[in-house]
Amino acid sequence: MVETKLELKPGMTVRVYQKIKELNSKGEEKERVQYFEGIIIAHKHGKEIGATITVRKISEGIGVEKIFPLNLPTITKIEIKKQAKVKRAKLYFLRSGYKKKLKETVVK
Repeated sequence: MVETKLELKPGMTVRVYQKIKELNSKGEEKERVQYFEGIIIAHKHGKEIGATITVRKISEGIGVEKIFPLNLPTITKIEIKKQAKVKRAKLYFLRSGYKKKLKETVVK
């Protein structure tokens, strides 16, 4: 579960760390942490229990989107990398091949 102090906004480039359980060759369950880094294109349901963020990245020329419920117990942490200056609440226009670069600042 992620702290609610974190102020996530559309336009932020974030790295979401998530615990994943998988079976190895011997059939034993292993747990590892995997991260998904991309830009937040939507933040829904505000500060409710069912709040979600939609994170989008381009992987080998193909757009990949993942929807993360913020209260998911498998999410270990969310790291903010950059903040882009945006004028919209939902950045769905990034899906259709937006050519211009967003103005970004690095967050410390």
